[in-house]
Amino acid sequence: MAKFAALAAVFWIAVASAAAAQTGLSLGGLDVDPSDPVEVAADSLSVDQDTGIAKFVGNVEIIQGSLTVTAGVVEVVYSEETGEISRLVASEGVTFVTSQERAEAANAVYDLKTGLLELTGDVILVQGRNSITTSTLRVDLNAKTAVAEGRVRTVLQQGGQ
Repeated sequence: MAKFAALAAVFWIAVASAAAAQTGLSLGGLDVDPSDPVEVAADSLSVDQDTGIAKFVGNVEIIQGSLTVTAGVVEVVYSEETGEISRLVASEGVTFVTSQERAEAANAVYDLKTGLLELTGDVILVQGRNSITTSTLRVDLNAKTAVAEGRVRTVLQQGGQ
């Protein structure tokens, strides 16, 4: 499970960085060290060897350094071929917070093989007074591109924060 926690933390850091690059928001304030210890807490954890799914349920909280990720449910899907984590699925309200940034969505799916991340359902990215809201945000972490769809609204403040 430590492997999952480390990947989950890296996943959320990547979400913020890649999305920010496309929105004009600077989420560069992330100071999370991937070698920092990772703590995962949830009301329950179930593992199904037959389906290759580990599921954290209820008040899921992942903490690494100044990064905190919360969700109602986080599923870790393992590849049948390699036994490695292939996909992370967070649902029932996903929130990512550092001391300077905040991102929220109803759901998030990250495919580790393709590097594709999709945030859906009332997506909000905020840094200081700057923000972007949309219905769906698709991020290609390999290509370092992002596409926001569904009534995109961006508020960028001029001058200092």
